Amino acid sequence: MTNTDLLVKELVQQHGKTRNSLMPVLQGVVKEERYLSEEAMIAIARELDLSAADVYGTASFYTFLDTQPRGKNVIRVCKTISCHMKGKDEILKTLEDLLKIKVGETTTDKKFTLLTANCLGWCHKGPVMLVNDEVYPELTSQKAIEIIEEYAKK
Repeated sequence: MTNTDLLVKELVQQHGKTRNSLMPVLQGVVKEERYLSEEAMIAIARELDLSAADVYGTASFYTFLDTQPRGKNVIRVCKTISCHMKGKDEILKTLEDLLKIKVGETTTDKKFTLLTANCLGWCHKGPVMLVNDEVYPELTSQKAIEIIEEYAKK
């Protein structure tokens, strides 16, 4: 039995074997393993008596349930119209230049992944960036650089 199998069994024991447990189990795996591997989704399907397609369909629907490996620090820039109007494109360009990657990519050292998100819930304070679980509102290019440089030191 793999570590992933053990993690899934533990999460199912904690949350229950019902269909309603799917989201907390998926979130628990992402929290521990940083993404949902094919192995994890199959183990979840088996433990919850669901089809693998049902588990994958749910996982791939939600932006924050990554089904691909990500960097240690996942940067998500809001791409709503309000953040767009406040300069989100400039922020994305600055981050791409700084990290030498495009949106959707991970740095070669696996420290950073750059993504966009449909809404981070901070429309009144845009442009907004989320790094892991930390929100950074009212960004400028200079602020974005300083924030990422701090993460790079960790």
